Amino acid sequence: MKKIGVVLSLMFLIGVSIWSCNKDQTPDDGPTPYTLQIPSHFPPMDIPADNPLTVEGVALGRKLFWEPMLSGNNTMSCGTCHFPAASFSDTNQFSTGITGAVGTRNSMALINLGWQQFFFWDGRSATLEDQIFRPVTDPTEMNETWPNAVSKLQQDSEYPSLFEEAFGEPGIDSVKVSKAIAQFLRTMISGNSDFDILYKFNNGFQLTSSEMARYANISIEAKAGYGLFESQAGADCIHCHQGPLMQIQAYSNNGMDLAFSDLGRGGVTGDPLENGKFKVPTLRNIALTHPYMHDGRFQTLEDVVFHYFFEVKQNSPNIDPNMEYAHVGGVGDHLSYPQNFNEIVAFLNTMTDMDFVNNPDFQDPN
Repeated sequence: MKKIGVVLSLMFLIGVSIWSCNKDQTPDDGPTPYTLQIPSHFPPMDIPADNPLTVEGVALGRKLFWEPMLSGNNTMSCGTCHFPAASFSDTNQFSTGITGAVGTRNSMALINLGWQQFFFWDGRSATLEDQIFRPVTDPTEMNETWPNAVSKLQQDSEYPSLFEEAFGEPGIDSVKVSKAIAQFLRTMISGNSDFDILYKFNNGFQLTSSEMARYANISIEAKAGYGLFESQAGADCIHCHQGPLMQIQAYSNNGMDLAFSDLGRGGVTGDPLENGKFKVPTLRNIALTHPYMHDGRFQTLEDVVFHYFFEVKQNSPNIDPNMEYAHVGGVGDHLSYPQNFNEIVAFLNTMTDMDFVNNPDFQDPN
């Protein structure tokens, strides 16, 4: 009897041990934290505490970004108006929604959104999550209700389990959709253009041997354009487009109009002093994101630079006071044309980051 008791005790201990090992090998720890790769010359990204990046959440957000079921007739996704070849913008002046309705502003490029402090040309959304809610229900865009969109996702064979994996609990709702897409968009970082090489070189960052080779291959014309771009006595662009993100977080009237058909920020706040002001966009991948300005009025980079050289309207209401040469119609008053003009255009072309555009992690997985 004593031997039988010992054997049973050993079997019990072995069973407990096996159960414990199996439990340790398959822990239910929830979603996997996502390691975000931020370029060395970029500032830290402020990620909301209530929407941390996870591997499962980013993957779900990518799938949802390209999901046409979010539209009323299942034909349009976020990627329809923000496609890779245009650096996730739209080459049409205005985007067309599922009903044939046409918008009134050019689609902004989706680049380095994790550092933005407000969204849309008029800043009507304070967070990336809030911005994502709007296109789905906009009648000129995806023209769907959130209850309908969520119902379609719930009836799908894949999405219920994907949402549970991403958020550690069952259930789908619009908040989770927004959070997942926001997670994906925060991973869309562009930081490997020739401009980045120039920026790091000029700001004392150590370059690798391959980066030094890239620096040597950047044209003298583009390097001269960078100098003009940053000089207040030159092209004077640095007030609005600076740092590795190539923008400031502000609204500006850059002297395009004497009267405003679109009030911009003033249309949101009701403050007449903000009429005609729009969000300062990033210049990253600018060569790919035509047409330009909030209303897509300029088709080429040359058109844009020509505006700043010769066509700034000094009497435009609320014109940005940092445009120091507005009183003479632009920087063409003291810069040479076409030499300095071409140098600035050459510099703007250094901001093209084809690694970003072609990154397989950003493409349609559906």
